[in-house]
Amino acid sequence: MNSLYPLITEAHMAIRPQVRTTPLDYSPLLSLISGCQIYLKCEHLQHTGSFKFRGAVNKIRLLNETSRQSGVITASTGNHGQALALAAREAGVAVTVYAPATAAQVKLDAIRAFGADIELVEGDALAAELEASRQAGLQGKPFVSPYNDKYIIAGQGTAGIEIAEQIEGLDAVFIAVGGGGLISGIGTALKHLSPKTQIIGCWPANAPSMYASLKAGKIIEVEEQETLSDGTAGGVEPGAITFPVCQQVIDRCELVSEQEIRDAMRLIARTDRWMIEGAAGVALATALRLAPEFQSKKVAVVLCGKNIVLEKYINAVSGE
Repeated sequence: MNSLYPLITEAHMAIRPQVRTTPLDYSPLLSLISGCQIYLKCEHLQHTGSFKFRGAVNKIRLLNETSRQSGVITASTGNHGQALALAAREAGVAVTVYAPATAAQVKLDAIRAFGADIELVEGDALAAELEASRQAGLQGKPFVSPYNDKYIIAGQGTAGIEIAEQIEGLDAVFIAVGGGGLISGIGTALKHLSPKTQIIGCWPANAPSMYASLKAGKIIEVEEQETLSDGTAGGVEPGAITFPVCQQVIDRCELVSEQEIRDAMRLIARTDRWMIEGAAGVALATALRLAPEFQSKKVAVVLCGKNIVLEKYINAVSGE
């Protein structure tokens, strides 16, 4: 964790011209309903609609000339692929994205729109990651992991520095967890800048791979079910560098049901007029569940993205 923080601070200064400083907005209605002082870190307003752009820009800027000429390979179900495609296009670097064949077509179309090539893989997100990594080795190109890369994590951690700059006396921050890149970065930044802030990891009960691994004390395979939070679904890569960081920075781990996620997505549409993806709903749902423990206290919820398929969103908020 100590070696990661300098990378985050360096990234914070280096990528500022390219990334948006997203708002940390107070939500009067959510605060009234919950009894907490709820602030929303609006990463869904970041370029490409997700925090993923922070890590992508940081990684691309650090490529050597050989890697820039060869192009890079990555794996993604949507958000990371879009972010890396845009960051690479701005730097003149070619990108090939390996994606599960089940990935939403609209997200694949968005990746292509930013200039990346796509290869579809049978299986889940982890299968796509493993195949992308294998192909990178065969082709002699860098593999850019969605989360298992210290420079990706450092870029995402810049959101944590922004939170510390935007608010003092924050009691807790709620962050949805998939592979652990976002919470590793934000958690590391806040442990240095706001050590009294609780870092609360949030998972859908249907997709708890990192949660189960943390509980087991080692990375394990977990059978997952379909979830509204597809951005956090999928297994954790063996040897993931995020795992020991998560062990250090996460103060509390919580699971929420699909109904709680759905209710949170519906609620924030009514209170703040935001259409958020399932992963952001996971973080808000957890904050609402734990609200009795944080009465009158300041809490932040990271709205990690908005790249949800419209039909899926309509089905979610309508209860289908």
